[in-house]
Amino acid sequence: MKCTLIFMNFSNAPSLLLLSFFPLHNFYYMVRLFYQLVLHSRSLFNYHWPVAYSGPDEGVFLLSLGLDIGIDLGTASVLVYIKGKGIVLKEPSVVAIDKNTNKLLEAGEEARRMLGRTPGNIVAIRPLRDGVISDYDITERMLKYFINKICGGRLLRLFKPRIMVCVPSGVTEVERRAVIDAAIQAGARKTYLIEEPIAAAIGAGIDISKACGSMIVDIGGGTTDIAVISLGGIVVSTSIKIAGDKFDEAIVRYMRKKYNIMVGERTAEEMKINIGTVYPRVQEVAMDVRGRNLISGLPKTLSVTSSEMMEAFEEPMSSIIEAVHSVLEKTPPELAADISDRGIVLTGGGSLVYGLDKLLQEKTGINVIIAEEAISCVALGTGEALNNIESIEKSAAVEVRHRK
Repeated sequence: MKCTLIFMNFSNAPSLLLLSFFPLHNFYYMVRLFYQLVLHSRSLFNYHWPVAYSGPDEGVFLLSLGLDIGIDLGTASVLVYIKGKGIVLKEPSVVAIDKNTNKLLEAGEEARRMLGRTPGNIVAIRPLRDGVISDYDITERMLKYFINKICGGRLLRLFKPRIMVCVPSGVTEVERRAVIDAAIQAGARKTYLIEEPIAAAIGAGIDISKACGSMIVDIGGGTTDIAVISLGGIVVSTSIKIAGDKFDEAIVRYMRKKYNIMVGERTAEEMKINIGTVYPRVQEVAMDVRGRNLISGLPKTLSVTSSEMMEAFEEPMSSIIEAVHSVLEKTPPELAADISDRGIVLTGGGSLVYGLDKLLQEKTGINVIIAEEAISCVALGTGEALNNIESIEKSAAVEVRHRK
């Protein structure tokens, strides 16, 4: 199979290099050869070189040797967006480590399956808690693992990507610095930080550049970010560390208190997804739950209903509703009127808990809409921002750091 590769430069470096008649599987070796040829001219590396290639089936594509990557670095999951390709990776934020050798065994879904089931020498870790990095070293290794998985380790060593990472709106400077350092150590040439409410709004299809108020409630795994956005920036916002993980913890506490049953983290998450509710259902649903009896120490199975889940979720939901009220109280009157007309947009995996939109609408009196791709909104918004990365570099909504 033959293909043609064209390397183009749009500045004062050599104008055009046409290479043809080599098999696609030898692409890496051609790149290495080209790398050695231009190694003597440092000026060539100051440019972003696009590569157009045509093949018999694929048509013509534009593949950048310096990839632009958007990462939704969430407490529960990591989503990776590549410019021109869309979301290419969606994995749980879990890493399995061999304690004896400190070797990373698995990351993502394979590691998540190990939670609560590992032998003494293996530990399954969630390196992010409450929306921020709790274990810097493991986060860096997890990022490197995922980036290598999608880019290929060999190509990544030659061409460093530009990476945009989402962070909660309430993170401190220290927490921002940790995310930037982790991305750079994982292989980024340049790192951009974008606040989650901005990315979520863009991903939900809201035109944030208009002089019109939009309210976003992004309920993720570790944090709930609430923001009023106008003219491309955040006017009022808050970030609380109550979200999907707190729902799971509430289920564990409820089962222990009511039934003297200890359920695991994965079981609690399955209960939240399958029968979790915060508003009365038209038809009640139930689920068989297996756990360990705390009195006898033996395994036990019992049926749990959606009404019981509503009881379990009362405490975390009251905190989220209170935070929404707090932001609305601080919103300027003109923007509050816009929100009343346009409604509140819910994004994030936590927004998919049954009845959350109905409950929020009942408590605020404002129409509440769940975004179409609620789980992917932040990653999609990051991708849209990557498509306009040159103009966004000048925006106050994005922080930029270069590799030193």
